[in-house]
Amino acid sequence: MDIEAEIRALQLDSAEDNNATLIPEDAKPEEVEMTDKVEEEGMTDEVDTKSQPVQAEPKVKDKEVADMDCAEVPDEMESQKKRHLNVVFIGHVDAGKSTTGGQILFLSGQVDDRTIQKYEKEAKDKSRESWYMAYIMDTNEEERVKVGKTVEVGRAQFETETTRFTILDAPGHKSYVPNMISGASQADIGVLVISARKGEFETGYERGGQTREHVQLAKTLGVSKLLVVVNKMDDHTVNWSKERYDEIESKMVPFLRSSGYNVKKDVQFLPISGLVGTNMKTRVDKNICPWWNGPCLFEALDSVEVPVRDPKGPYRMPIIDKFKDMGTVVMGKVESGSICEGDSLLVMPNKAPVKVLAVYCDEDKVRRAGPGENLRVRLSGIEEEDISSGFVLSSVVKPIPTVTEFTAQLQILELLENAIFTAGYKAVLHIHSVVEECEIVELLQQIDPKTKKPMKKKVLFVKNGAVVVCRIQVNSLICVEKFSDFPQLGRFTLRTEGKTIAVGKVTDLPSRSSA
Repeated sequence: MDIEAEIRALQLDSAEDNNATLIPEDAKPEEVEMTDKVEEEGMTDEVDTKSQPVQAEPKVKDKEVADMDCAEVPDEMESQKKRHLNVVFIGHVDAGKSTTGGQILFLSGQVDDRTIQKYEKEAKDKSRESWYMAYIMDTNEEERVKVGKTVEVGRAQFETETTRFTILDAPGHKSYVPNMISGASQADIGVLVISARKGEFETGYERGGQTREHVQLAKTLGVSKLLVVVNKMDDHTVNWSKERYDEIESKMVPFLRSSGYNVKKDVQFLPISGLVGTNMKTRVDKNICPWWNGPCLFEALDSVEVPVRDPKGPYRMPIIDKFKDMGTVVMGKVESGSICEGDSLLVMPNKAPVKVLAVYCDEDKVRRAGPGENLRVRLSGIEEEDISSGFVLSSVVKPIPTVTEFTAQLQILELLENAIFTAGYKAVLHIHSVVEECEIVELLQQIDPKTKKPMKKKVLFVKNGAVVVCRIQVNSLICVEKFSDFPQLGRFTLRTEGKTIAVGKVTDLPSRSSA
């Protein structure tokens, strides 16, 4: 094993910068010094070096070696200077989310003209001329065949002068809301795309429309800032009409307020055309839209305040996907703490000890990454089939609690017809990247919506609109945090038969929760 580690260290050292020398796994201090010597001597006596006996001295813990190494290397995230934000595009099916996302990538130079021409031809062949921009985001054939429906959460990166953005293009169709939840749970800000075309806004906004459900879910999943873009303003039924724009804004504001958004501070409205790119990178021409004096989409995105994150907190990265690539690679967004090559971590709830072999941010390999980044992390010590989405990559010192039961405060949104919310009610729980069947074990108390204080009388069942504290049980161990400790890992939604029936937050964990 020592010989293999030496060889790998030599190969990697030659590829890396001198000031960022990689230390092999399980390396003892003597071996590290030896590697340095070999490098200085121009890697001559490789065979002799390997055959030298290494004196047995107390082994330095892997974590300490990694930390020393990290201390020498300037933080990658700091050196990039640009802040990073995850933006999720949400809204009703066909509002133009993928088209707007595709146009952003084109305007920011991520896609060249030749690729656009290819997509235009493909869309024309399928008699879908206006969808060619959406093809940038909807990359798989199923999404293109399905008459413009996004199925998975599309991912792409672009940059402005001050910010690096990751676009998460969420599906709008109600059949794919679970996929939309996984997209929104990773986002910092949301772009709610609304179609201004006559009839389309009304369909999305009415009861059962995805505009309403997406807004409620986004708020629950921690998307605290919302840009509401009124799209398709260039449509012949709209023609950049101020009356139509004002009508949509006047209907949306009360609804956004009732969903928990502070409309003055956290919500911004602006008109765009996603297909032709008007009012996106540059402000709309006064000849086209004389009444708009506000910012364009890029300016609005740049001005959004970044949520506060703790780079020194305990490490938490909910795993959204995994695959094999020279080891086991997991994907997710860092919610707390920092990660460094060589770190020893735990995969919870299995408590499987793992070692970080490599960290990739977007497509680039980095030595270190902080909170808010979307990462791919290569691990050793665990097989890919032993990981499921919903597991959490966690620090060893303070691992994430794992439970089969917890206490939560729920707000009932809209139950199925004739359903009664009481002990024994079953639903599907969505919390960060966990999707698990659950059962309401006991209703503890109902909260008075006016005073926000518990009511005295014993509660046996509740109806739509009620706020209730209850105990929820799941079949297998899941990783959760109290909302007061980690909001991102303590807020959840309950869904039944394809419909969101309640949103809630974890208020307490059992004292025996295995952390």
